Amino acid sequence: MERNEVHAVLAARPGVEVAEVAPRGEVLPDEQVLASLHRGLAGRFAGRSVLVLIPDHTRTVPLPLLFRGVMEALDDARSVTFMVALGTHVPLDPDHLLRLVGLTRESKDRDYPRVQVVNHAWYEDGTLASIGTLPKSRVQEIAGSRWHPTLGGDVDVRLNRAALEHDEVLILGPTFPHEVVGYSGGAKYLFPGISGSDMINVTHWLGALAGVRGTIGIKDTPVRAMIHAAAELLHTPVTLVAVVVEGAHLAGLFVGDVVAAWSAAADLADERHVRWVDKPYERILSCAPPMYEELWTAGKAMYKLEPALAAGGELIIYAPHLSEVSAVHGEHIRAIGYHVLDYFLKQWDRFAGYPLGVLAHSTHVRGDGRFEDGVEYPRAKVTLATRLSPAECEQLALGYVDPDSIDPEEWAGREDEGVLLVRKAGEVLYRARGE
Repeated sequence: MERNEVHAVLAARPGVEVAEVAPRGEVLPDEQVLASLHRGLAGRFAGRSVLVLIPDHTRTVPLPLLFRGVMEALDDARSVTFMVALGTHVPLDPDHLLRLVGLTRESKDRDYPRVQVVNHAWYEDGTLASIGTLPKSRVQEIAGSRWHPTLGGDVDVRLNRAALEHDEVLILGPTFPHEVVGYSGGAKYLFPGISGSDMINVTHWLGALAGVRGTIGIKDTPVRAMIHAAAELLHTPVTLVAVVVEGAHLAGLFVGDVVAAWSAAADLADERHVRWVDKPYERILSCAPPMYEELWTAGKAMYKLEPALAAGGELIIYAPHLSEVSAVHGEHIRAIGYHVLDYFLKQWDRFAGYPLGVLAHSTHVRGDGRFEDGVEYPRAKVTLATRLSPAECEQLALGYVDPDSIDPEEWAGREDEGVLLVRKAGEVLYRARGE
């Protein structure tokens, strides 16, 4: 489909007020991005207090440009607070918060004295407020064939109270294939972005029950439906600026309703961020970029490649900069290790006390497999080439290789041998035809 046809189809959707799509292989000029933001947002929040939800540094997106465009469009807002939708990621220090949006302390004080840039302080008492409940029966309905008793009962839907205290919520973030929800972005910046642990745990475990290969790159998933059901409990109006990234720039930008604009962005992400291969690879060197500072996020180097990894093959997460499993969840992860889903379900009495979100992360990194008669049979091998020691990798039930022994260039150009090098893993989904 030609660019003008794609643009017309996406822009014509009800609820999408602004749609800009670059021709395939090209990106939107900065001037067009700024003009589109102004067209979609100017005057919309006059005299209102606005909470703008943004990603942290583990997502590729030109936030300084978008920050500038949003602030130019919101010059008549009563107040603007940018909040990093951390989920349970590590909070950023004050200088890092400012760098994220392209500011220094001096430039902020000079140009944006009334703007706040803050973390979602999930770790502080009093941050969250309940906005309602998703009854067990509703969760069962949404989960459908994926329902499992380990999902528990009613879900208390708790959200950062700032979303209730502001007049408007504006979500600003990219959409990529995602291991838990299918495609990221949109209302995911509410749940888990600024939500409480109940929603985080249940949605991630629901995703784990489906498995990465049964979720990632699929637009309509039970987890996405659950997130949208929870978002309906929030009465504060929500506007979405959904973007699709190409390199360090934008391939598309959509402004509008939180569901409609996300849907358009997901369709474009499906076109731009999925690489189809003819057959799965026996060995993959998946290079996790430095923005993934711990295995909790560097696991994406596995998630995005598992659908292109052959049964019995090996994927190496190559991250010579990485020495941390998880600053927040490391104790739990070291206690349970990385295992296939059945390992936990068939020994639930051992693991019922652990957070479901941590168990889900474990299964996502380990990949598909089975557990029979006390023996675990992973579908493929996952090996770490990081600064974690051989003993640490053994404790985690993952393979070890010395990162200094690997020359990525030796992996290049060997696709015909069943060997794949991915130089920047974590955002583009690789999928084998017929898998």
